[in-house]
Amino acid sequence: MKRLSSLIELLPAKSFYFLYFAALASLAPFLVLFYRQQGLNEGEIGLLTGMQPLMMLAAASLWSGLADSTRRHRLLLRAAIAGAILCALLLSSMTDFGGLVVVALAYAFFLAPIVPLVDNSVLEMLGERTERYGRIRLWGAIGWGIAGPVAGQMVDWGGLDYSFYLFALIQLGGFLVTFGLPIAESNLGGSFWTGLRALATNRRWPIFLAVMFVGGMGSATIHNFLFLYMADLNASGWTMGLSLSVATVSEVAVFFYAERLLARWGTVRVMAFSLTVLALRLLAYSFIHSPGWVLAVQLTHGLTFSAMWVAAVAHAKKLAPPGLGATAQGLLNGVYFGVSGAAGAAIGGYLYQTAGPFAMYRWAGVWVLVGLGVLGLSRFTTRNTQGLSNGE
Repeated sequence: MKRLSSLIELLPAKSFYFLYFAALASLAPFLVLFYRQQGLNEGEIGLLTGMQPLMMLAAASLWSGLADSTRRHRLLLRAAIAGAILCALLLSSMTDFGGLVVVALAYAFFLAPIVPLVDNSVLEMLGERTERYGRIRLWGAIGWGIAGPVAGQMVDWGGLDYSFYLFALIQLGGFLVTFGLPIAESNLGGSFWTGLRALATNRRWPIFLAVMFVGGMGSATIHNFLFLYMADLNASGWTMGLSLSVATVSEVAVFFYAERLLARWGTVRVMAFSLTVLALRLLAYSFIHSPGWVLAVQLTHGLTFSAMWVAAVAHAKKLAPPGLGATAQGLLNGVYFGVSGAAGAAIGGYLYQTAGPFAMYRWAGVWVLVGLGVLGLSRFTTRNTQGLSNGE
């Protein structure tokens, strides 16, 4: 009976992840094609896609900090979802670069806090069983994988406008689910600023964020330019959408078994392993000349993203002071999808335009390998013996 009650309690969270990431898969990968359709070159696309993550860095921290300090998590979550829907629909009508910049940044501003707020609530519901987060988050991967080819087919049939409409429709479903979603509004262990100071002065926190910065930059070159790369390889919209589904196969598997992975290796070793596979994935893209091989490489997505993200979310929760869970998750999202995403998009766009996609992916792979060496993940592991004894 207790297990059944737990499953029912987590059903809204699973439904939300499914709908949110299905909506995101319907639009996010197609945005670069939309920007190109509006007349932007690769450099301008890189600049625009780089500005959006920077906005997400600031916005995720701002929204999450505001939620923790005011304890209005549910209201702010709904406001963010509604704003993202309206901005996406408005973005589809923009034709000039200036308008695209303004609305795209507004879209990123509203999108930024959604996942951190929901992640924090799920982690609070799980209590000490944070390793089970992957079993819930995998429903987002399923939504992404199902929506990808559907959106691709709709784009083939009716054009890129359909990706915006599909996003708005599915995201509206997620908005409705929030009415049944338990939202954590934890009490602070002290004042908000005292907790924030404790987080900022924790030596493990900046090292952890640096690791996420390296991984985020590498992942950004895949996320932002994969569809442009596939278009240059003459892939169809259906094939592009299928690439998302193929990636989801490994993503779901890793999310499902993440509990065992974290229990055996701990969060730090899982992050190190994930970065190693990410470097190999990026290097593999740099030698591909056929869309079919892209689909094969996409099977490594679970190891490069899902494993990294489950470990990172659990690690951020462990480092967060009481009552600052949403703030810690917001900072994590801001660095991984924000500042590192901006750097990866901007540098990737420049390399794509000046040296081509093969050189871009090659340099991204080298960057991740160098980052592994410079950051000294092995020393980070051995220096935190106490953290490792606690499952880190």
